[in-house]
Amino acid sequence: GVHRQILLATLGWFVGYQLVKRAEYVHAKKDREMFEYIRRHPVDFHAPTDKKTIGELLEDFHPIR
Repeated sequence: GVHRQILLATLGWFVGYQLVKRAEYVHAKKDREMFEYIRRHPVDFHAPTDKKTIGELLEDFHPIR
């Protein structure tokens, strides 16, 4: 009956909430480890010095017709 549907909906919400919470924790942990590694090894992650424009990245357009 209705009480069973309410129970299963509540159970589904609770399980979904816990799964989302766990996924966010795992992603936050990976981010923290990655940023710590980047902070300790700045030489490996230097910013590019020569920035290219979009015009330099794309080929010239030549219409076929």
